[in-house]
Amino acid sequence: MGGFRQQAEEQILDRAAALFARRGARTSLQEIADAVGLSKAGLQYHFPTKDSLHSAVLAKAAGIGQQVLDVVSDLPIGPERDLRAIEAWIDVALAHPGLVSLLLTPVSTAVTDEPADDGAEAVLASATAALAAFGVDPEAATAERTVRVAAALAALGVLTLAAHQKDLTVAWRPHMVVACFDALGHRRPVPTPEA
Repeated sequence: MGGFRQQAEEQILDRAAALFARRGARTSLQEIADAVGLSKAGLQYHFPTKDSLHSAVLAKAAGIGQQVLDVVSDLPIGPERDLRAIEAWIDVALAHPGLVSLLLTPVSTAVTDEPADDGAEAVLASATAALAAFGVDPEAATAERTVRVAAALAALGVLTLAAHQKDLTVAWRPHMVVACFDALGHRRPVPTPEA
């Protein structure tokens, strides 16, 4: 696949994921086309149906969840693993905010054991991978650790979207790491520069 086409499809997947996270199955191809600045026919050149686009979004989201888990899986549970997981999630979130928004939406579902909506079992599995990156097993999670991890991931999602909106992703990254690491109950990993 050519570089331009791949870049266009990455943008489509990310914007579609953000819309699926907010609107679920009610998201139309026209809404997605509008979000990426294409005509509906232009969008269908890349993804002929909403189902094919949704499947591609779920596959990409599942890959991202596994990618983060792979970064930390060899580390013992503890502050070093938490820091690496936070950094990996922030880097992925800054690169793919829509996909991470979709991925983090069901983290509460994985924690509360509620059924996934819209047949998003792949996203629920990715949310479980997000928790596993921090050593949290939704079946055996302790209340404090589960709350701290959910708070760190929620902060990560909100801060990523705000940083993108303000075009401050690079400037905010170290502060995001510190805030999320603090939410996990650890001391600051790096001194925070004055902003």
